[in-house]
Amino acid sequence: MVYSVSGLRLPCVPSVYRFSQSSFNGARRRNYERSFSLLLKKDQFSRKIFAKKSSYDSNSSSLTVAASEKVLISGGQSDGFSSSKDQLESPSSISDDPQVIHDVDSEEMEDNEKVEVEEQKSVPSAPANNDEAACTEEPSVPLHRKVSTEKSEAKPRSIPLPGAGQKIYEIDPTLLGFREHIDYRYARYKRMREEIDKYEGGLEVFSRGYEKLGFTRSETGITYREWAPGAKSAALIGDFNNWNPNADIMSQNEFGVWEIFLPNNADDSSPIPHGSRVKIRMETPSGIKDSIPAWIKFSVQAPGEIPYNGIYYDPPEEEKYVFEHPQPKRPKSLRIYESHIGMSSTEPIINTYANFRDDVLPRIKRLGYNAVQVMAIQEHSYYASFGYHVTNFFAPSSRFGTPDDLKSLIDRAHELGLLVLMDIVHSHASNNVLDGLNMFDGTDAHYFHSGSKGHHWLWDSHLFNYGSWEVLRFLLSNARWWLEEYKFDGFRFDGVTSMMYTHHGLQVTFTGNYNEYFGYATEVDAVVYLMLVNDMIHGLYPEAVTIGEDVSGMPTFCLPVQDGGVGFDYRLQMAIADKWIELLKKRDEDWKMRDIIHTLTNRRWLEKCVAYAESHDQALVGDKTLAFWLMDKDMYEFMAVDRPSTPLIDRGIALHKMIRLITMGLGGEGYLNFMGNEFGHPEWIDFPRGDQHLPNGSVIPGNNNSYDKCRRRFDLGDAVYLRYHGMQEFDQAMQHVEAKYGFMTSEHQYVSRKNEGDRMIVFERGNLVFVFNFHWNNSYFDYRVGCLKSGKYKIVLDSDDPLFGGFNRLDHNAEYFSTDGWYDDRPRSFLVYAPSRTAVVGSSWSPLPVDNFNDTSDDEFPGIEMERHVAEFIGLAFVPAFSGSCRDLGQSSKKCLKM
Repeated sequence: MVYSVSGLRLPCVPSVYRFSQSSFNGARRRNYERSFSLLLKKDQFSRKIFAKKSSYDSNSSSLTVAASEKVLISGGQSDGFSSSKDQLESPSSISDDPQVIHDVDSEEMEDNEKVEVEEQKSVPSAPANNDEAACTEEPSVPLHRKVSTEKSEAKPRSIPLPGAGQKIYEIDPTLLGFREHIDYRYARYKRMREEIDKYEGGLEVFSRGYEKLGFTRSETGITYREWAPGAKSAALIGDFNNWNPNADIMSQNEFGVWEIFLPNNADDSSPIPHGSRVKIRMETPSGIKDSIPAWIKFSVQAPGEIPYNGIYYDPPEEEKYVFEHPQPKRPKSLRIYESHIGMSSTEPIINTYANFRDDVLPRIKRLGYNAVQVMAIQEHSYYASFGYHVTNFFAPSSRFGTPDDLKSLIDRAHELGLLVLMDIVHSHASNNVLDGLNMFDGTDAHYFHSGSKGHHWLWDSHLFNYGSWEVLRFLLSNARWWLEEYKFDGFRFDGVTSMMYTHHGLQVTFTGNYNEYFGYATEVDAVVYLMLVNDMIHGLYPEAVTIGEDVSGMPTFCLPVQDGGVGFDYRLQMAIADKWIELLKKRDEDWKMRDIIHTLTNRRWLEKCVAYAESHDQALVGDKTLAFWLMDKDMYEFMAVDRPSTPLIDRGIALHKMIRLITMGLGGEGYLNFMGNEFGHPEWIDFPRGDQHLPNGSVIPGNNNSYDKCRRRFDLGDAVYLRYHGMQEFDQAMQHVEAKYGFMTSEHQYVSRKNEGDRMIVFERGNLVFVFNFHWNNSYFDYRVGCLKSGKYKIVLDSDDPLFGGFNRLDHNAEYFSTDGWYDDRPRSFLVYAPSRTAVVGSSWSPLPVDNFNDTSDDEFPGIEMERHVAEFIGLAFVPAFSGSCRDLGQSSKKCLKM
């Protein structure tokens, strides 16, 4: 696969760059013939080295603090990096009001004419994140650059000031017993906000570190800055200066920031051509080393090489991708399709952003999901790490294409009405020294804690020091970079449990005792960082979504920061998937209905959760997907519809559908599925890998670097002649039913029956009644189920429908009438037929859709017209023949659910 990057040819990575002649300061001319397999030849040249603090405009706020541990940059008049103490104490550098910025949202002009808006020197505005495409003005780009946009208007957005942080005690009075710790945590957060306001001009400015650090382009040249306090000397090297360490020597200020300014060539062209390889050479306490710049925006691995190379990525204006479509509004309920770009092809290859955009996004839309969560975006040198050992935090993975390819993918998703969530890794970083952050300045206490505290023994990775001022700048800016530059709609924060505790959740069992959350084992610096990043994201991007991967059940995790919470919108309900695996290892006779209900509903009041029956974790080699647990090797021979099935296949398909539906029905306010699992993808995920030779002489065998198990066989789910197709059809119907009725976010949720003898579960969610029969043999005629509303009920989803691979035991034309009289603590009830291993949901009224999942025309997706009127599609859920709101949530989860 080859694609171009403004002059580079990439076989998944750039390999060749060719340039015309240019001159530097009129002194000489250089010919470029660049290849990633050869070093450049370089003529002798004369060029002025800017090895002292340069003079730039000083419009921006000071980024200097009085205490050295809190200072990134100082300097005479350099880009506002003033070291003047008077400036630090001046009112302009201390914010008493919420930080207000103005974004420029584009609107369609009546005459559809596009306007060319020339950029001016000004404080950059945050990009639009909802209805219109944004135009962001950045002082670090050429002033003559023109951005194509439509008519614009300014909308103020603000990061609210810290509140009192006391509302959490009203929500959960149990927290009062731990008030000393929680108030200390909030005081630390408030003090950090105050110091950022005082020394950095506020969180809004502080989170734009990428405008000062790394490579920044101005009208007159390129400035490169790097925080490396442990380095003794530094020089910028690369293709542009033939890797000469004596050509571009950098100077260091008193706060450990190295800097150099490269003026434009005599012909006003860039001193570092787009696509050039660049590194920083440093003399460090551990020796001389060449490193990829920490804030690099693109990096590639050359064919035949192991370490990555940093790439100066700044394509010509005409080749930069321009977003065309507004970002969707945040839906009321999230239905997330978890994806990995590289393994999204049906072929055994590394797939591309472009192919995912064209082939997979329409599939996600058609299936009824409203958000796609993309894994492994941040550059990671080890493919098999699933993207979790990040080496270059600001660079999108070059395995899949270019930064502009990724922008095109996101823009297309927005056109389809899909949110794009990024799986962001701020919990740890790769051990790599040559192309990562480890030992960047020659010390182990640069971005990370030193010694064993900075090492995650299970993941073999390094742990950030969240108490470091510059680490906070780096991570906050990283989160904002992806939202602003690429228009991601939010994040799933990985490994949050590891961040919040000094034991990282290892060899610890969380029982729910509050002493486990508020004590010496809590990493307060990390919790404060999470509060800051949620503050920044929700203040500047109100429609953005943040999801935290926390298995501990930390109280206040999904409550607003203003109220004293950590600030996430959702918590991943990780215990559910573990429970299903636990049950699948048992006989059906040993399943406990109360156990299932407890796991699905065991979540904190007012804290939203994303539920899932299985994610990528369960699909990895060494584990099994639900389908593989259920059907095992029978999947290889008995999935053709024209061949006899087996009891194992029949059981597996039935339970696969029921497990997913009850997880969505009771497990949370959002739902997640890993790509391919919707149709019971066979086998596991196994990344290409060679044999691993251990120090003790033993060998861990690889898979001959095969990609065969590192792909998704979407063709299986599409094949009408295979039983996978029915499972995919059921998942699609399930998603569209939720879109229609919005049951996941309904305030009314009531479990009326969990009968161990009958193996029956009955519950209400919104205006739907769900009936599950988990019995392996017994079907029940005239089975009475309680309900709240009176009226006529009809089936809207039936897992036994032959379209879904079922046995067609239910009449979808049947009507079920309620009768008054208390049953299962419900004021009414009706009789149903409940076949074995079947789930049913029903309704005869058609409410307005909860979210607009039909943003595309019927011509583009012919099946959507049928899906738009989905009403005969659901496990077996029953809905009354009239609508009406029902609120019987109390002040705690136990009042919400009949346990």
